[in-house]
Amino acid sequence: MTLRIYALVGILIYFIILLSVVLKEKKNKNIFDFFFAGRTMPFWALSITFVASWWGAGSALSTADLAYTDGLGAFFYYGVPVLISTFLMILGAKAIRQIGYLTQGEMMEARYSKFSAKILSFMILIFMIFNAASQMVGIGQFFSTYLSIPYELAIVIGTLIVLIYSLFGGFRAVVITDIIQFVLLTLSAICVFAYGYYHAGGIVGISQAASRLGKTEYMNMFSGTSKYAMYVITFGCSWMIQANVWQRISAAKNSNDARKMATLSFLVYIPLYLMVVITGMSGLAIFDKVPSGGIIATMVKSLMHPIVGSLVFVGIAAAIMSTMDSLINTGAMTMILDLGFGSKTSNKEDINHNSLKYSKYATLIVTIIALIIALKIRSILSVSWIASDVITTGVFVPLLLGFIWKKGNDLGANISMIWGLMYCFYNLLIEIGIKLPSFWQHGSASQVLVGIFVSLSLYILASLIVKEDTKKAELFIKKAELLKK
Repeated sequence: MTLRIYALVGILIYFIILLSVVLKEKKNKNIFDFFFAGRTMPFWALSITFVASWWGAGSALSTADLAYTDGLGAFFYYGVPVLISTFLMILGAKAIRQIGYLTQGEMMEARYSKFSAKILSFMILIFMIFNAASQMVGIGQFFSTYLSIPYELAIVIGTLIVLIYSLFGGFRAVVITDIIQFVLLTLSAICVFAYGYYHAGGIVGISQAASRLGKTEYMNMFSGTSKYAMYVITFGCSWMIQANVWQRISAAKNSNDARKMATLSFLVYIPLYLMVVITGMSGLAIFDKVPSGGIIATMVKSLMHPIVGSLVFVGIAAAIMSTMDSLINTGAMTMILDLGFGSKTSNKEDINHNSLKYSKYATLIVTIIALIIALKIRSILSVSWIASDVITTGVFVPLLLGFIWKKGNDLGANISMIWGLMYCFYNLLIEIGIKLPSFWQHGSASQVLVGIFVSLSLYILASLIVKEDTKKAELFIKKAELLKK
């Protein structure tokens, strides 16, 4: 009971601090402020919110549980896809920032057409909602285990905290609160790592525990290559074009700041992901099996003094919430700027100045839909997979090839994206238990590769068979190439 009281007091203080900081910040005057903070944020602040936006439930909770079973190989689950995606962001950050479009929807409209931009934006919205739902699942599981409250109540509490400060401040609130949350999540990650490592007896104790259980590849990082190949492909492809990261690049003051932001984030991710993997491995020497509440939550409850445990509890909650707020904000941005929610005009300047209230409505809508999904599907892994699969099979090909292949046309892009939507929906039906024929192993690397291959084939064939004027494509690509130089 003492532990629960400390934790509740801690989360209440945490919420009050976040809300007071947000309320004292400069108010948003328009949508450009609400979604890009007026491009006034320094690169280090954007780097922090970049890290915080990807360091969520999957990183803090799922990775540790997988590392308990698979050892260092679990680094390939989240760590490798994140590093690959971030490295590619370093290479492309300048072009993305300088090309002159705020969102991926605007880029698709400039490269292909308004229709293709709408399809892409719809898929991005699906991705953001499902990913936000995965963070809600994480906060629900964590709060439920730690506070001994029902899962449903735990989700609602965690989601309400994020929703309230997001409604008040938009992207500026996300950045400011992410700085606070980053400090908390980093200290918590170090603390849990240190406690777990000490109680496990260090590397020697972990190795001995693995030997007793016959886990000969436990200390081999590359042992996870084949098992996690589908996550490396799916997460890697989807995250390198993830709209909330491109939002941060677009919010940078200039192109140099955009690249600095991505570079600093890359360097921070390496120790963070290694720490959580080793923390999960430490559990092998401490617990006989993976605790029902998860490695991290159980370590905090069983190994730490209640006061220390409550501080770590707040830090881990901050890690999950910092990712959730980013996904919700970008989902709302997609609804407003790319799908035109609440706007009576297509003029972006009019939307920026006259429709700020709709950005708050969109934030609320995205949150409610994600919450419903999280209450129905209680698996972080399943929800994350569904979200990433949509982007990987539907958006990856037309978006990236649009920058480099001038013959790629609007028809090819539309067919490719529609295929991606249909393919993901089909796999979702199989996921929920409907027996349908498939020529690939469900939930495998082959499933991902089939989706990407067909998407690429349709894009190329449609572009070659149906000739379209390439002037628009040439102008877009030339602009991108000039910016890269």
